[in-house]
Amino acid sequence: MADTGQETWQTSACILCECNCGIEVQLDGRRLARIRGDKQHPASAGYTCEKALRLDHYQNGRHRLTSPLRRRADGTYEEIDWDTALCEIAERLTALRDEHGGEKIFFYGAGGQGNHLGGLHTKALQAALGSPYFSNALAQEKTGEMWVDAKLYGGHTKGDFEHAEVVVFLGKNPWQSHSFPRARPTLRALAKDPDRSMIVLDPRRSETAALADYHLQVRPGTDVWCLAALLAVIVQEGLYDAEFIEEHTTGTGPVLDVLADVPVTEYAARCGVNEELLRSAARRIGTAASVTTYEDLGVQQAPHSTLVSYLNKLLWILTGNFGRPGTMFLHSAFAALAGGSGKSGRGRRTPVTGAKIISGLVPCNSIAEEILTDHPDRFRAMWIESANPAHSLADSRAFAEALDALDLVVVVDVALTETARRADYVLPAASQFEKWEATFFNTEFPHNAFQLRPPVLDPLPGTLPEPEIYARLLRRLGAADEELLTALTKAAHTSRTAFGQAFFAALGEDPTLLGLAPYLLYETLGTALPEGHRATAPVWGLAQLCAMTYPDAVRRAGFADGDALFDAIVATPSGVTFTVDDWDDVWNYVRRPDRRFTVEVPELIEELRELGDPANPLTTDEYPLVLSAGERRSFTANTIYRDPAWRRRDAEGALRVSPADADRLGLATGSTARLHTERGSADVVVEVTDMMREGHISLPNGLGVDHPDHGRVGVAPNDLTSLHHRDWLAGTPWHKHVPARLEATGSL
Repeated sequence: MADTGQETWQTSACILCECNCGIEVQLDGRRLARIRGDKQHPASAGYTCEKALRLDHYQNGRHRLTSPLRRRADGTYEEIDWDTALCEIAERLTALRDEHGGEKIFFYGAGGQGNHLGGLHTKALQAALGSPYFSNALAQEKTGEMWVDAKLYGGHTKGDFEHAEVVVFLGKNPWQSHSFPRARPTLRALAKDPDRSMIVLDPRRSETAALADYHLQVRPGTDVWCLAALLAVIVQEGLYDAEFIEEHTTGTGPVLDVLADVPVTEYAARCGVNEELLRSAARRIGTAASVTTYEDLGVQQAPHSTLVSYLNKLLWILTGNFGRPGTMFLHSAFAALAGGSGKSGRGRRTPVTGAKIISGLVPCNSIAEEILTDHPDRFRAMWIESANPAHSLADSRAFAEALDALDLVVVVDVALTETARRADYVLPAASQFEKWEATFFNTEFPHNAFQLRPPVLDPLPGTLPEPEIYARLLRRLGAADEELLTALTKAAHTSRTAFGQAFFAALGEDPTLLGLAPYLLYETLGTALPEGHRATAPVWGLAQLCAMTYPDAVRRAGFADGDALFDAIVATPSGVTFTVDDWDDVWNYVRRPDRRFTVEVPELIEELRELGDPANPLTTDEYPLVLSAGERRSFTANTIYRDPAWRRRDAEGALRVSPADADRLGLATGSTARLHTERGSADVVVEVTDMMREGHISLPNGLGVDHPDHGRVGVAPNDLTSLHHRDWLAGTPWHKHVPARLEATGSL
């Protein structure tokens, strides 16, 4: 039983963004009464933003489910017991697999911010059913960047922002979206230091842009012309690092040739940035001792997004800003997110539309099209865990129609979400503070850290942690041979060494068992672990793989092998540093035999060469504005915060409008207006602010969800977005570039 005494501080983590800052929690019964940053956490070191302090709204809100639900014919739900739910689901999954094939069962989610251990078990269910198709939120955000990373060097890069002389943020507002440890103190230090500079490329004058030395306030959708012009100045004025290029890259010549011909004056005019400001920013980058960059959704969910990712990488590659303090780096990973760097998706396509699969992820904008068809290879069932795609993906109406067209939908979640309301079965999971959990967003260098956090509370009665949900279902499916389970269990109770030998011998004899590994470990090794630790068993497997993949870096962190690493992880709830490197080691993470960057990417060089007229083909006389759907603000978060009472300001999620547009439309702060796009309309409350450039409007993320007490508050952004406006290569949607029209309707 978890300690519910108010005097004890318990270790956990924030679950609202990928930083997953360490926190300490003090309980009052089952209530998270007090929350503070955990000073022992190896990455966040006591820092947390104010949003984490209200996590009790997630833990104890009225949205929590406490019984499995089965959909009736009339669309309502009835409570059923766990045995009935799992038996019926097992029977229906088996029937679908036997009649249509396991590849017709599509998986989505399996994670969420900091909720990654359950995702391991989802992979085991996929393996048991023979279901290769999978997606999650990364496929509407990061797959273009993943594809570029795979082409260039085969891994994920990040920057040493704390020590960089110049930091460049592209469509990124880390004051609100964070994404690296201690973001706000780092931004403040940057802004105060006269010897350092911050460059922000963003149509909005965001909180970060307001701190910047150079704000390149581009016209919405013209990021690619601005980046191309920056690079052109660097190349045409000889500010690139010829020695670095010669020593560490291949195929750079064609890129330099194209950039040498870019008309900087013309491109500056196209993107709406003063040419001298643009040239000054480029020179600052080209002459700095160290530079880092960070691209995010502002450019990754806008036109030319994959090309923009490529140009972003060229910005630091051509200037030699890699592998030194204050520059970019590749890093270790405790466990791969999705399919890794992008290699696993190379050459694969979806069965109906032929969309490119990157990092193993089906493009989110293609999912509905893979269902709403009479094609024989269409998806016929969906398993959705810890995700709400009916709210988070483009064109919510089309996605809801797709869910209704499936033969079976199962949702595993803590709440009756907008997606769960379309499901045949809803399985109530324990919250992230009621089970062992972890995040695989481990992206730091030269020291990289991993936190396995123990439960703060026992599961709410009627709920189960995901590992137990999947284990019960996989038993019913007969996923593993009973003799194998018996032999492995016996070995586990003999010794850890005996178990390791038996487990890896079994994988050697039958490599297909690797997909079932989380389930096998839970059922066997888990029974030999201390009471209450069974769910940590799959982490043992990850620790073994980590020690095998990075043996020297793991030993430098103080761990002789995977067993020692696993034991330390379980015993250290604030987290452990699992790899330690020197800056010279960074080249070991380049996944090329010659350890060089492969700079020539023909598809993107051709797109750069043929950049057309930036006059937006999407905006028209009918839809003259560009809506950014999903801005992060002080009082917005991901939709695990379903209770609007957590917001102290901007409760309705106002539509931000420039003063020029407000004057033209007869609007003022507090006015009401009707917002139209080609996919839908919504009533909004207006906030007039000079953050916005003329012609650009913005709605926040995290609103428009249903709550039993408050109903639906604010606008669900994806009631307004389109499936069809997306990147030609990666399929990522243009949530930040939605053609729109606004009409005044009154005042409050």
